[in-house]
Amino acid sequence: MHRNGNLFYSIIGKGYPVVFLHGFLESIAMWEYLKLENSPFQSILIDLPGHGNSPLTDSSEDPSLEFMAEEVSLLLDFLNIPSYHIIGHSMGGYVALLVKEKDSRCKKIVLLNSNFWEDGAEKKNDRIRMADLVLQSKNVVIQEAVPSLFYRFDRSNTVVRKLVEEAKKMEATAIAYAALAMRSRLNKKYLLIQNPTDFLIIQGENDPLIHMETMQKELSELQVECINIKESGHMAYCEQPETVREIIATFLTN
Repeated sequence: MHRNGNLFYSIIGKGYPVVFLHGFLESIAMWEYLKLENSPFQSILIDLPGHGNSPLTDSSEDPSLEFMAEEVSLLLDFLNIPSYHIIGHSMGGYVALLVKEKDSRCKKIVLLNSNFWEDGAEKKNDRIRMADLVLQSKNVVIQEAVPSLFYRFDRSNTVVRKLVEEAKKMEATAIAYAALAMRSRLNKKYLLIQNPTDFLIIQGENDPLIHMETMQKELSELQVECINIKESGHMAYCEQPETVREIIATFLTN
């Protein structure tokens, strides 16, 4: 693992660069389930600000995903990456859309258990409650939040326990920051309208956060491919890793 500026990263393999951005409460450790060392491309795994080994250095009073996207772009500048694709899981997908919006080097994007629309009023209120609760009792919130994201595994499963322990390493302030940053994100549907073939959505059929009916409605006027993964919740990368890995490789190499 390496560090440049504020972000920690790891590079696996050789070939065309593909950036991997984890989700909320996660880190680059999540990608181990996809066995990326066997992929036909170079994987650049990045710990987003406040997650994993990357500190949260934003001193502004307004938490924003834009800050995370800017940090990612700066790291890619440092690595002298001329063009690349991005895989973004959940919150990582939101960051990927912001990178795509401002960086012409960004080509294809896979939204893995992620979406492109703005939070509704209820969801925005949930983000505020999450931020408040985590500042009061971080570990209790994590122990309840993480297991609820799975379809195939319960809280006693080794995979679930490992992700819970990884999330507990985060500072409560960093978790609150990320929750509030997601609350402020805007609809990026226009990006998918402009370049539909640049995007692929991988959706868990039993995702408790992004319901299939909502996704289908949002995609009704778009020409963007969406692949539904059976027997999977919000954590498709570790619930159905072989399927996810194959879908990603096919999309990025065609």
